[in-house]
Amino acid sequence: NYMIPRYTRPVMGKLWEPESRFQKWLDVEIAVCEAWAELAEIPVDAVVKIKKKAKFEVKRIDEIEGVVKHDVIAFLTSVAENVGHESRFIHKGLTSSDVVDTALSLLMKEAADIILKDLKELMSVLKKQAYKYKNTPAIGRSHGVHAEPMTFGLKFALWYEEMKRNIVRMKRAKDVIGIGKFSGAVGTFSNITPKIEEKVCKKLGLKPEPVATQVVQRDRHAEYLTTLSLIAG
Repeated sequence: NYMIPRYTRPVMGKLWEPESRFQKWLDVEIAVCEAWAELAEIPVDAVVKIKKKAKFEVKRIDEIEGVVKHDVIAFLTSVAENVGHESRFIHKGLTSSDVVDTALSLLMKEAADIILKDLKELMSVLKKQAYKYKNTPAIGRSHGVHAEPMTFGLKFALWYEEMKRNIVRMKRAKDVIGIGKFSGAVGTFSNITPKIEEKVCKKLGLKPEPVATQVVQRDRHAEYLTTLSLIAG
């Protein structure tokens, strides 16, 4: 689990459990199969069977990974055990990071939605408190010592405005991380066509990474995490 249960809420913790992560991987793999079928590169009936039978078991993935030492191979093996013959079409043209990074983008977008909802609720509370205490005297501080009088409500108003800016930041971070990547081992589309990337990203509600290597570029993740640190204060 990516989250420490003691320090997270159930809604966020559940999002980052292995079951959720692997489900996103499967969602990505199925979307790729659908895109290949739309280009008549794999049989439509094979995709129907894949969608019907595709599933995984986290325990089984862990068992396989203990042997093969590769998380994506372990995942694909578990899925193949359930799908059978049609599993040969799964992961066509992809490298591991095509799946892992794109799925991570989906998870981070969902996490951003949870945080944005919380920020809006917090702003509502701060606004009420600002009005409630707008005439309540408080000591203003300068250089860490008592200065001129102010009101307690002003403190809440300051926090309210900061949260407004944080919502703008979080929306931008969500947009920046909302990227999919299906361009192969070094980003050159050597075993896949850009049409697949375009189709799959559209299915998943993502934008294609304009220029990629093996991975989605990490400045996107850095901006997202920096935004979280600003929100945390």
